[in-house]
Amino acid sequence: MDGFDEEAFKQFFPSSFGKQEKSVDVDTQINRSKRAEVSAKPPANDEGSELTATSAATAAGTSTQKDIPKRADESDEDDDDSDDSDDSDDEDEFPVSHEMVLKTHERAVTTMTVDPSGARLITGSTDCTLKLHDFASMTPSTIRAFKSVDPSLKKQSAAQDTHAVHYVAFNPITPGYVLAVPASSQSRILDRDGETLLEFAKGDMYLRDLHNTKGHVSEVTSGVWCPSDENLCATAGSDGTVRIWDANVARSQKEVIVHKSRVAGSAGRTKMTAVAWGSPKQGGSDVLVTAALDGSLVMYSGKGPFTRPAAEVRDAHTRDTWTSGLDISSDGRLVVSRGGDDTIKLWDTRKFKTPVNTVTHTSTSSRYPTTNIQFSPSSANVITGSETGHLHILNPATLKPELVTPVTPGSPLITVLWHEKLNQILTGSANAETHVLYNPTMSTKGAALVMSRAPKRRHFDDNATLTTDLTQGISGDSVVVGSNGVPHYSSSTFSSRHPTVGMTASGRSRDPRRPHLPAVTPFAKGQSDEKFIRDYIPLSSMRDEDPREALLKYADKAEKDPIFTKAYKETQPNAIYAELSDDEEEGPEKKKARQ
Repeated sequence: MDGFDEEAFKQFFPSSFGKQEKSVDVDTQINRSKRAEVSAKPPANDEGSELTATSAATAAGTSTQKDIPKRADESDEDDDDSDDSDDSDDEDEFPVSHEMVLKTHERAVTTMTVDPSGARLITGSTDCTLKLHDFASMTPSTIRAFKSVDPSLKKQSAAQDTHAVHYVAFNPITPGYVLAVPASSQSRILDRDGETLLEFAKGDMYLRDLHNTKGHVSEVTSGVWCPSDENLCATAGSDGTVRIWDANVARSQKEVIVHKSRVAGSAGRTKMTAVAWGSPKQGGSDVLVTAALDGSLVMYSGKGPFTRPAAEVRDAHTRDTWTSGLDISSDGRLVVSRGGDDTIKLWDTRKFKTPVNTVTHTSTSSRYPTTNIQFSPSSANVITGSETGHLHILNPATLKPELVTPVTPGSPLITVLWHEKLNQILTGSANAETHVLYNPTMSTKGAALVMSRAPKRRHFDDNATLTTDLTQGISGDSVVVGSNGVPHYSSSTFSSRHPTVGMTASGRSRDPRRPHLPAVTPFAKGQSDEKFIRDYIPLSSMRDEDPREALLKYADKAEKDPIFTKAYKETQPNAIYAELSDDEEEGPEKKKARQ
């Protein structure tokens, strides 16, 4: 046959018949989430990060590149090759090659937490909400939160003032409990589904001695769980106290630590900005470290007593600058702090007097007081964000960056988290985005599991409000860009796809502002005519009768054949009434007047 193309004919017809199994190309799908730029040079404001004269890099057994002299036969080309190899090594060493983006908040993401198993993620924001995410229920096309909670409300339907979220954390021992710290005087204990279990008491603001108040009297700035006791947690407040609570008792705190500032003019009070509670994994005593607005760092024994500190540094950071980041290493020997004076300092708990290392790093705590810094799970690195939106992975010995990667360029990176089991780094930025950085070969579950699933496709017969249209490519839920250029979720997306969420078992809405719609029954669909009522509804004709005439109709029958007095008809005597004339009037006898 002339002009017959056999190859085109084979491609037109399927190679086999019957039901075909659809397979997902996991590698291609994961490659879509690969980051274009993994490593970058430190921004200009961080390139000057150098160790101070008191640096102990030599004591820690490390040396910088500038301390090593070059050989005569070495050239600059060798340096370039070494830099390229270092970048590739960094990509393989840290889980930052791929990313998954969550856009579930409307404002800056200030805090986040993942349960120890790595199944659930909770993020807090300045939009006064907590967003609950479940990795097991997400796909590349359905990256969204399954619930939104306002932790500052006693009842989610009540009309009360809302507050930004400063801190949220799962209990490291019992993951079913979550500590939530809104920007108010009362912190809360939530369950893993966001329901309030306990609300700590509020103190009396008119008592001068803060030891006698049953709770904080002003805004709580930070919080932390006890790493060795599942029932204890600590909160730091702007009233100058750190209070240790029993998670089962809400009426009063268990211990009160009143920080006495020695700054002139402060009247002995200053705001507490951060608190950290660490426990050595190999065993040893717990360590509780607090930071104050007067620039001091105070260390206590984690087991108590808390009447006197174990060590104190008065001028750890510049006075009246907000020290927002504070963390303790896994061995309990090192403390890292990020101050509002554009410095990051490393401290040794055994010689808690002078910093081991100090580097300059632009602070964002003036605008975002929850900016944190954290040790990696093995304490081999230190991670923090920057004003330019870069993630900095630092060497704990020298505090110099081992990897600087852009996450949200141009938007400050506020909070960071390195999860041990997932081996993934989570970041929250000022543009309301949450990024989950991972590596397919190094990371397990979490974002790696989500991006390896098949996206949810929509059949042409399906309800368009319950599935995702993939004709325009794989994307998340509908994203709306506001007037300020910040993308955020459409508020109607989740509710339209989940019409039964927020309903009681009887179908009544949990929102009191929404009226209850009664169920439509067959009798309410139409109005029956008069003939149908008269023929099929018994005694319906009584509605048209006169009640008086209906009773008088039975008057003669009741007299001739009584029902209730028929047994006494023969023996009933006749009533005899007295005969009175018209002139006589019956009444009481008048008493005679005394003469």
